[in-house]
Amino acid sequence: MLNLSKFSFYLLATLASLSLARTVNAEPSATLTVVVDGLRHKNGEVCLRIYSSEKGFPNSNTSEVQSGCTPITGTSVKKQFLGLKPGTYAVAVVDDQNGDHKLNKDFLGIPQEGFGISKNPTVSITTGTPKFRDASFVVKKNTTIKIVMKYSLDP
Repeated sequence: MLNLSKFSFYLLATLASLSLARTVNAEPSATLTVVVDGLRHKNGEVCLRIYSSEKGFPNSNTSEVQSGCTPITGTSVKKQFLGLKPGTYAVAVVDDQNGDHKLNKDFLGIPQEGFGISKNPTVSITTGTPKFRDASFVVKKNTTIKIVMKYSLDP
């Protein structure tokens, strides 16, 4: 009987140490804080998508890693995304005034709502939609980026 108790104790101790070893070796993660400035409306919400590759950027959710919306309370909003793995990301933002969680465009493809892209690239008829490589940035640790909203194409 005593041997069975010792065996149970060692088995329990081994299992506990294995579970703790997994916790210690957990993959590092970071928090991305996105500050969106230049909002023109005090109603609606700002919707953000975090992308990990060029696939679908910035209009679909194909390579979306995380997304979320936050109510507009002033000319600036802040949203945090937790648990990102170290890597390269880009962010697309929409001033969603009608609640459909997408960027509405006219028949020519010109945005009808405010929008923003990480690294604030030029968006014009000449440059077209920004590429992932022009908007991407590296996240290795907790990172904060600022995006300025646009309500028309750049000249």
